[in-house]
Amino acid sequence: MLVLLVGTGLYLTIILKGMQFRALPHALKLIWQKEHAGDGDISHFAALMTALAATVGIGNIVGVATAITLGGPGAVFWMWMTGLVGMATKYAEAVLAVKYREKGEHGMRGGPMYYLAKGANLPTLGWLFALFTALATFGIGNMAQANAVATIFQATFQIEPWLTGTVLMLLTGLVILGGIKSIARFTSFLVPFMIVGYIITALTALAVNAAEIPQALALILGHAFTPAAASGGFAGAAVAAAMRFGIARGVFSNESGLGSSPIAAAAARTHDPVKQALVSMTQTFIDTLVVCSMTALIILTSTAWQHGIAPGQLTSVSCGESLGHTGVVLVAIATALFAYSTLIGWNYYGEKAIEYLLGPRAIRPYRVVFVSMVVVGAMMKLEFVWNFSDLANGLMAIPNIIGLLLLAQVVKAETMRYFEW
Repeated sequence: MLVLLVGTGLYLTIILKGMQFRALPHALKLIWQKEHAGDGDISHFAALMTALAATVGIGNIVGVATAITLGGPGAVFWMWMTGLVGMATKYAEAVLAVKYREKGEHGMRGGPMYYLAKGANLPTLGWLFALFTALATFGIGNMAQANAVATIFQATFQIEPWLTGTVLMLLTGLVILGGIKSIARFTSFLVPFMIVGYIITALTALAVNAAEIPQALALILGHAFTPAAASGGFAGAAVAAAMRFGIARGVFSNESGLGSSPIAAAAARTHDPVKQALVSMTQTFIDTLVVCSMTALIILTSTAWQHGIAPGQLTSVSCGESLGHTGVVLVAIATALFAYSTLIGWNYYGEKAIEYLLGPRAIRPYRVVFVSMVVVGAMMKLEFVWNFSDLANGLMAIPNIIGLLLLAQVVKAETMRYFEW
């Protein structure tokens, strides 16, 4: 699965001539442009914030810590590689999502289920993707997020998991009842605030440990291709483990190839699929190459990762080495905000999947089940939650990757038209 995800990203990078690197400055400018013409429910910026709300989650804090704990410092290099090729995948997904979207009773509808059915003429695969997405929302988009917040709140503030889960459930329900426009308004406010806040916290911690940054970068690059020896509480890691866990946690974090974020991209107000796709591409850049890198450097400029600290607390303990108890509290708050935004974003993905499978009337019952599972996830064992999430992600990715490979030439043609190659 990991080979297929990264391989698809490499293939798209080649046929698009490395477009994600050359067009990144232009893509970053497009984020702020408002289009009044064209179909859609929300702006480029709001669509990006909704997608970022879903992707910038506990994968950026706990996921990075898990990758380093199990794969060593070299895992971070493979996370970066996943992000770089994943930008091309994210771009292709969004091009197809906007191109093959349609108007529905509750606004624009789009995503892999539509481009599989209408573009690739594979309606069965489209139906399967929607089914797997509906299942995955309870893993990566729900239980994994609630579990991470409950774990870190119990360790930091001694708050019982059931109480954390109940509060998260109520707060999630308050936002999602208003649909995509309510979600977009909320995420457009919350997401920039939480990302900038986390980056400021990270930069402050790194400023304290500035002398250790060159050594941390050397560890990342050195152990990407050579085994990491055991030391202290760190068990050591082979290169295969660095690749496996780096790529797995990178995909979990930025979701490139899963087919989730194009569901949000399809709601954007635009007359050109490429414009929104370029904006969507920046999501992977921000998520993996900016936010995940900050977390990795916080961990590797500290000593906690060598002392056998559990992944759920590793980032906060590492930040605490630099900033004291304040750093621990700030990471706990960041985890809560990241997880909360992900719950809201993934609920929207699940709604669109359920609407595709069962029609608009199924959306309200789905919301009830979704918010109820937040409490369940908060109290479950971490290992089960992550295994379920990885399995559900894999099931989503299979039909989506088939669609991307079959429609790659459509993406190339749209790109050539826009850039006039």
